[in-house]
This record gives sequence, C-alpha cells and structure tokens, in this order.
Amino acid sequence: MMDSDQLEFEERETLFIEVILPLSLAKNYIYRVPFDLNAQVAIGKRVVVQFGKNKIYTALIKSISKNAPEVYQAKYIIDVVDEHPVITTSQLEFWDWMTGYYLCNEGEVMSAALPAGLKLASETIIVLKEEFPQDGEVLTAKQEVLINALKIHNRLTIDQVSALLGQKTVYPIINTLLDKEMVYIAEEVVEKYKPLLKSFVSLHAFYHEEENLRQLFSVLERAPKQMNALLTFLKLSKQQSVIPKQQLLEESDCGQAALKTLVEKEIFVIDKKPVSRLKEQDDDFVLNFELSETQAGALTQIETEFEQKDVVLLHGVTASGKTQVYIKLIEKAIEKGGQVLFLLPEIALTTQIVERIQRYFGDAIGVYHSKFNNNERVEIWNKVLNGKYRIVLGARSAVFLPFQDLKLIVVDEEHESSYKQQEPAPRYQARDAAVYLAWLHKAKVVLGSATPSIESYFNALHQKYGLVTMTERFGGVELPVQEVISIAEETKKKKMVSYFSNKLVDEIEATLQVKEQVILFQNRRGYATILICATCGYAPKCVNCDVSLTYHKTSGKLHCHYCGYHQNSINICPACGSVHIEQKGFGTERVEEELSLIFPDAKIARLDVDSTRTRNGLQQIISDFQEKKTDILIGTQMVAKGLDFDNVTLIGVINADTLLNYPDFRAFERSYQLLAQVAGRAGRRDKQGKVVIQAYDDKHRIIGQVIENKYQEMYTDEIRERREFHYPPFTRMIFVNIKHKDMNLLNVAAQQFATALRTQLGNRVLGPEQPMVGRIRNYYIKQIIIKSDKNTAITKVKSVLKEVILEFQSQKDYRSAIVQVDVDPY
Repeated sequence: MMDSDQLEFEERETLFIEVILPLSLAKNYIYRVPFDLNAQVAIGKRVVVQFGKNKIYTALIKSISKNAPEVYQAKYIIDVVDEHPVITTSQLEFWDWMTGYYLCNEGEVMSAALPAGLKLASETIIVLKEEFPQDGEVLTAKQEVLINALKIHNRLTIDQVSALLGQKTVYPIINTLLDKEMVYIAEEVVEKYKPLLKSFVSLHAFYHEEENLRQLFSVLERAPKQMNALLTFLKLSKQQSVIPKQQLLEESDCGQAALKTLVEKEIFVIDKKPVSRLKEQDDDFVLNFELSETQAGALTQIETEFEQKDVVLLHGVTASGKTQVYIKLIEKAIEKGGQVLFLLPEIALTTQIVERIQRYFGDAIGVYHSKFNNNERVEIWNKVLNGKYRIVLGARSAVFLPFQDLKLIVVDEEHESSYKQQEPAPRYQARDAAVYLAWLHKAKVVLGSATPSIESYFNALHQKYGLVTMTERFGGVELPVQEVISIAEETKKKKMVSYFSNKLVDEIEATLQVKEQVILFQNRRGYATILICATCGYAPKCVNCDVSLTYHKTSGKLHCHYCGYHQNSINICPACGSVHIEQKGFGTERVEEELSLIFPDAKIARLDVDSTRTRNGLQQIISDFQEKKTDILIGTQMVAKGLDFDNVTLIGVINADTLLNYPDFRAFERSYQLLAQVAGRAGRRDKQGKVVIQAYDDKHRIIGQVIENKYQEMYTDEIRERREFHYPPFTRMIFVNIKHKDMNLLNVAAQQFATALRTQLGNRVLGPEQPMVGRIRNYYIKQIIIKSDKNTAITKVKSVLKEVILEFQSQKDYRSAIVQVDVDPY
C-alpha cells in the first residue's frame, strides 16, 4: 500500500523544466509540466511549448526541477514529442561550453546543431510527398484527416494543422507521419524531395496456400522462364524477408517479359517501396593495404604520443599517405567498440577521401553535410544516436552529432579556414570545438596537414600537442619541380599570351601531347573582376554593399559576391554616356575562355562556386576529370583541397599576387598554405610533377619558401612578426561588429561602445574602424577589436564584453543596432 501511495504522490508532484528554444534568447525559459505528462519528460526530449502570444515551438528539455521561476508564472507545456531523448547529456555540456566560449546564446547553438526536421515551429510548412507508401500503412483517424487535407492543399503550416484538427498537440501526429516518410518539412529542402523507391516482388496471397502453389507448378511446366523465376523467388524467400525485383531478375535470368507475364497472371505482385538513401551497416571491414615504413613509423609515434597527450599534430608533406595512417587509427578505435568522427574542410571537395574510406570500412560509415536534404540529415542523426554508424565523415557541423562513445576525432587539413563558421552565430572553429568535444568523451584527436596552421604548430612545439612528421611522399614519389615566372618581365619582353607566360603555354602543350592532365589555379571567380569607364572612371557598384560588381559572362550579368544582387551588364556608361567600358581583372570564366582559344582541341572544365551549384555538379566535374574525359581543370581554391588525380603532372598558378596582397595578418600564412596545397596536386603517383607559379612579385619571400618547400622557415618568420605586433598565438582576439542602417547613428553608437569597453579593458581595445567592406546588405559596419595577451584571463574579458553588450542594448537609441561577436576570428 505504501508503494502505491508513494507512486501516486510522485505522479502528482509539480515539475518545472528549463527548455532551450531555437531562438536567440539571453536566458532559457522555464515551463510547468502537467501531472499527466510527468512520467514522459526527460532531459534531451523535445516538448511543444507556446512562446510569445501565439507562437508554438518544439523546445529541448535541459533540466528538470521542482523550483518555479521567481519572476514570472510558468506556462504549461503542451505536449512531449519524443519517446526517447534526441540529444545526449554530453551534447548539452558541449552546447554549454560553446555558448560560453563563443559568446552566443544556447538557442543559436541549438539552431546550428539540430537538423530542421527536429525543430518544428508553428510556421513550419508540412508538405505531402508525391509518392509515399500508401499500402500497408495503418493510420489513425487524425492522421488520415491530415493526409486528406494535404492531398487537397499540398502544404499546410503547423498552425493550420492545429486549426484543422482542433487541438494544439499536433506535433506527435506530424512526427509519426515524418517517420512513415509520408510528409516532409518544406524548409531547407532545396530540391523537391522524392523518396528513393525500389521495386520489390511478393507472391500473391492466393498462392500462400500449399495446395494452390502445387497446382501452379503444373500450370507453369510449359513456361520454363516463368518456372525459373518462381523457383528462384521461393529459394530467396527462405533466406530474406523482402526480394528486390532487380535481384530476382539477375539470379533467375528469367528476363523482364517473363516477370511481366507473372504479374499479369496475378502470380507475382510488384510494390514500389521507399528505401533508405543511406547505406545499411556492414561489419565486414576490408583492409587490403600495407603501410610503408614511414607510415608505420608515424602510426607508432602517434600511438606513443597518445600515451601522454590527447591531441597529436600529424605534419606530413602532400601525398605522404596520411589517409592510410588515419584508416589504421580508425580501425583500432573501432576494434575497441568506439565511434570515430572524421572531419573534412568541405565535404563536397573531398569526395575521393570519402570513397577511399568507404572502400575500407564498408557501410558502417555515415556522411553528414549541408548537401543532404533535411530528411536525410534526420536519418543520419538517428543512426549516430542509436550507434548504428561507427564512423561519421562530415564537414564542421558534424561536431554536433549525438555521439554515444566517441574514441577518436581526425581533423584533416586542420589549417583550412572553412572550419570556421562565419554566419550566423555560433561563430565556432570546428577544429577547436573538436578538441573540446574529444576532452568531454575522453577521446583522442589527430590534426593532419601538410601546412599546419601557425597556432597548431606553435602548440605542438610548446608541448601542448604531440608532433609527428612525415617528410617523404608515399611510394618514393619526388616532390614536384617548381618554377616561378615574373609576369612583369614576361610582359616587358612581350612573351605573355593573354594571361599565360610562354613557359606555361609550352608546359601545357607538352603535358597534353603525352596525354597527361593539367590543373590551373586562379583565385577569382567570374569573368572580369570590375568594369570601369575609361572616360570618367565610373565602376558599377552593388546597391546594397560597398563593393564593385563582378561581371559573369555565362549569365551576362554583373553579380555581387556578398549579397547575391545582380543586374544587367553595361555597354554605355550611365554617368557620362561613353561607350569605352573596359574590363579589369579576370576570373576563372575568363581564363577558361582564353585557354580554349589557345588550345581549341583540349577539353576544359571549370571548378568554382558557380559551376558547382547543383547537388551533383561538383561530383560530375571531378568524375569527368578522374576518368580523363577532361584535359585541363581551371579552378579557384576548390582545386587545392583534397583532390588526388594520378594523371596530373602540371599545375599552373595564373596570378599568385591576388593572395599575397590581402590586408590580413594571416595573408602570408594562407598564401603559403594555398600555394603549397595547389602544388601538392602535381605528380602524385609514379611521375614527378611540375608547378609553374606566375606572379608580378616573383621575389616575394613566401613564393621562395613554397618553391623550396621550407615550412619551418615560413613559420619562424611569421611567428617573429606575430610576437612583435601582438597577434595570435601570443594574444587572443575578439572582433565586435556593430551594424546599423543609419551611418550617423552607427558612428555615435560604436564610439560609445568602444569607450565603455576601454574604461575596463584599457588599451586592449582598438577601434572602432570601418572594415574593408563597410556596408553589406544595406547595413553600415563598424568594427572594434579586443586583443588580450595570454596572461590576461580571457573569461574576465568575455564577462566584461557581455556586460557592455547588455548595457548597450538596453539603451533605447541603440536597440535597433546589431552587435555580432566573433571570438578567435579566422
């Protein structure tokens, strides 16, 4: 009796839950739980809540207590969405750290972390799939009402679904329809989602009875192909529950006609069913390669370093075979029953690494990145949560996945700037976040690069990280022969053919003659960087941003690369009426056109943001080049990342100066990294490659260091300058961008903000100054920089900054100003 009274008491207890809403709120809200939902609430589950007057959201439970909020009366939650938590407690710890470190709100982290399908809100649009599994799906009356309404209207918001069903608790109903793949969320689905349908064969119910089946054999005696199909079907049905049509055709060799006849006779039934686009798990790992002596040595060193340190930097020259070392480390982590996260800078650009790793690890591997639509991302999320995926390959957002037992994180090309999230908040650096994530899970981290970031190399030299070096290319292939050509000298001697020196043209010709391939690098997309009137100097500018428009010949328009604005090109100057419009600068489009005039028989392709907008566009360009359908590949920095082609023996850099002359303290480091990575694409098998770098400033120290492959020398020069001028790794930097549409108000606001910071942080505060681009999307921008040396407690600096922001935003005049904080800008 006592037990039952105790249970009754617990069920009637008043519980309060702290929830994270997918909104940028400074504090989390607390809601009250109705008694009848007490047993259902748990940390990590989603609940339906009303926020504001009539907005409804799915929020995440962060904590459960018996304490009511002191300053407001808690509203009741409407419903609990999940049977089991969708995020783990270690993820919540990770979110807490990210909120504090990168000075953002938990709602912003939640928005970045969760796929859209797990963040339903009242404005979310539910869409009926064109084809969905109608047969065999048992629907409740309310699900049926909703499906019928969607058949008429095709799309409904969650608010409209609430009105239709006459209740607020519609989220669980929608959730089950999402699980049944009958509807999808319209947000984030770039292409109209269609499930992957496969044809499956089953035996008509009539022939499930033995007597009827026996009679069928005598009927089919004179039709050997049909009989063969039936026998094969019966054999397969003993081994597997479902039989794909394709498998039956292949194993019985009966042909389409025989199968069609069996369907017409109502012996077989063919159903189209949706199948997962994600491959099923397969535990058979095939590891059919041997490590070279250098690789085996590196592997042993990494494992030795792991005994003392949690993070190891693997500094291996391009084509030294770092991927094989990663594979062996992954294999060992999996043998211990753990999960592995393999981070890549831009997943779409590293298709080859993905394929190579999938070849060794079969289908226990999941791939996670923004090219997947929302439905696929939710599917991957759930498979990581359930432990079905033991390895995840992903871009930076993969650090947010719900790992259960993480043992190893590999960060490939750790120096890449694309690991840094720029917009929106949280503006996190995935490499640094991965180090913290590994610490949470007591896992190990390998940072790999041929050209490590100055900060990582500094940490390795100062014993914070372990350091392992690989100086030889795999298979003994020599590093490419590199040559620098002075564009100024060549122009003076009239030896330039368009944008190409005589030397580069000759090398391209020689390479094409022996049926080998060429990669050309130009770090500008579009056709002409700027159009300018030769008479009055007018240059078309973006109406929303303070930047010149870039001319794209393929579209025939002028484009802004900041906000996406475009307008028709000009032939007559709108300022003075002159027809003398000149094109200055050049991008990949122009290089492609000029090259096709010099080599009319060569097959040329272009790899940049514009040519790879479609989901499979990039894959197609890379496949064609790999299959030698393309002779010359022209690209922006995309060509420098993770591509490995055995037939490329020549690399040409059209103009290296565009990298070097960039106003940023990392410009020289980035130039070295990019040029060395581009050069590393040449001669990656049994042939020594050639690299031709064209530049006006051909005597620049960075170009010299790239040519001579002197990373340590570059590091020493850069670290000396950074120490002298107080830049990372000797200081910590925080950028504060203040934006407003009124320039005068912004100037006053930014000045006041900087003064308030200076009173507490003194000369650590620089600015406000206008950044290089002073207006984007009609917002004027002022930037304040906080530089604190390593001896200053960064937590103190951050807490001062938070107080100043709060005080600033509470002032009526400045409430409309936007304040954006970027910790460790990259």
